[in-house]
Amino acid sequence: MLASTAGRTLRPLGARLASSLALKYSQAAYSAALAKSPQVLTKVHGDLSTIQSTLSSTPALAEFVNNPTLSATERSEGLKQLFAAAEKKGPLDELTKNLFAVLSENGRLSETSGVVEGFNELVAKYKGELDVVVTSAEPLGRDVLANLEKSLKQSEAGKAAKTLKITNKVNPAILGGLVVDLGEKTIDLSVSNRVNKLNGLLQESV
Repeated sequence: MLASTAGRTLRPLGARLASSLALKYSQAAYSAALAKSPQVLTKVHGDLSTIQSTLSSTPALAEFVNNPTLSATERSEGLKQLFAAAEKKGPLDELTKNLFAVLSENGRLSETSGVVEGFNELVAKYKGELDVVVTSAEPLGRDVLANLEKSLKQSEAGKAAKTLKITNKVNPAILGGLVVDLGEKTIDLSVSNRVNKLNGLLQESV
């Protein structure tokens, strides 16, 4: 069944896909896990990370998740294969399995990446963590990252966080400058953004 989906166009795993619908599932799963115990919350958080990495490393399973045309029977069989692959690293919590069962029943498995992303953000907020992704055209040096971290800690969001985690991603397409994803905010200081704005102004003046 999974092999039959080969060749379909997939939404890239890891892209920011947390739609409002996905966030509703994230919130429901987060609330249910935390209501049981902080330990269960941690377990489900780990489960979702394992499932996401399993999808990233197994194209056939990723295609299954992103295929909206499968029947209920095919989705059920696909979930069994997904769980079996993920549980090679250890058993999944029943709450995790129930979450995916609901996504499957509602035909929303394609929201998986967004659900995981939303859940991760809720857990980070619960722990007082603030993830910051700094995108640059070239890798940033330690001194630059240290100065950036110092500045971010002085921001309103930085002061509210217990810990600050900065990740430097490289994307030559931005040409220069920085794009800073700070929680739900994005600060675009890239050269490409400035060029796009300039092009827009030029087109308006023609």
